[in-house]
Amino acid sequence: MSDQLAKAVKDSKAPAISRAAAVLRLLGKSEAPLPLQAIARELGLVPSTCLYVLRALVAEELVAFDADTKRYALEAGVLTLARQWLRRNQFADLAQPVLDRLSQQFGATMLGVQIMGLDHIVTVAAAQGAGFQLNVQVGSRFPALISATGRCIAAWGNYPEAELAARFAKLRWEEPPSFAEWQAQVAQTRAQGFGIDEGNYIAGVTVLAAPVWKNRGRPSHALVAIGIGAALKRNGLAELEAALVAAARALTEQLGG
Repeated sequence: MSDQLAKAVKDSKAPAISRAAAVLRLLGKSEAPLPLQAIARELGLVPSTCLYVLRALVAEELVAFDADTKRYALEAGVLTLARQWLRRNQFADLAQPVLDRLSQQFGATMLGVQIMGLDHIVTVAAAQGAGFQLNVQVGSRFPALISATGRCIAAWGNYPEAELAARFAKLRWEEPPSFAEWQAQVAQTRAQGFGIDEGNYIAGVTVLAAPVWKNRGRPSHALVAIGIGAALKRNGLAELEAALVAAARALTEQLGG
């Protein structure tokens, strides 16, 4: 994370905001409150700089400080920001019942993700089936080009090949495909209307993704299904593929894409 923060600060015209955002993300992922030194070490910050950022976030009621334990955690103020976003996020509201239905029907973990260009994707809705369950929470972030969703982003994003290759080289897979293999899979994604990752991202796990458009141009969101490969085949992989694509098209129409 320290490398990512260093690049963000270097590229940003507002480095203090980049540092504050990194602190909030770190505290959001942590299972327990963290002390100053742990936060600074994880983010690669000078402790005095980290303390300055933390004090500012505490003053804005986005971070809480426990004077007894000397530890920091997210404060309730972040809920105000999240609530306002959720109120105006039409995709999350429309996708949730679809995810619930498909997760129960096919026993898969279902996600609705928002695509943030080539930087990352963010989970904005989720549902767990009775079968394979992957612990992905709303707000989880992943590299944009990873797994099946990444193939969709590349297939319909019209990005330069050199940029895709540079970002692809930084991805971490359990069973990584070569860039040439991945490019062939991207072409297949474009032809069939959905992306599939069969054990590349997580060994033994199949991931499907169908793109959703809010406007013309590049996909804005995607519906994602995740399950053990053998189990999805037993439960009807072809049927899941068709259902996922149909649901994504229906959401595109509802969003006006």
